[in-house]
Amino acid sequence: MLHYRERYMIAESLIIPQQIFQEIIAHCKAGYPNEACGILAGKDNEVSRIYKMTNIENSPVAYMFDSKEQFKVMKEMRENNLSMLAIFHSHPFSAAYPSLVDVDLAFYEEPVYIIVSLIKNEPIVKGFLIREGKIQEIKLITQK
Repeated sequence: MLHYRERYMIAESLIIPQQIFQEIIAHCKAGYPNEACGILAGKDNEVSRIYKMTNIENSPVAYMFDSKEQFKVMKEMRENNLSMLAIFHSHPFSAAYPSLVDVDLAFYEEPVYIIVSLIKNEPIVKGFLIREGKIQEIKLITQK
């Protein structure tokens, strides 16, 4: 049996432009006290586009994309030859680590799951691969 890295050709890191990284944090802060969410798109392991999604759960402990909005984003990514590289969401009152719910709802095998913790003055942002119930932190690289 192939290891999941071999099956999915998963990168060890994700490169996020500084401007998009700041937009992620701003979107998460704007959603406070509820979780905010979104999608990062690009090619290979380099993000080039952010999609700030609506959390239809309106909850401080859960998020769910609006299905019509998600369909539109997926169509736009396909038309622009982009891949969904990451799904991000905030944890307004907990650490930047996947919860049991996050692991259970990690439906997509390929993207990185980015969590923005807002429990401290400075947000803490971490990225994870969630495959077959296993969690592995990966490096997020911001660049200008």
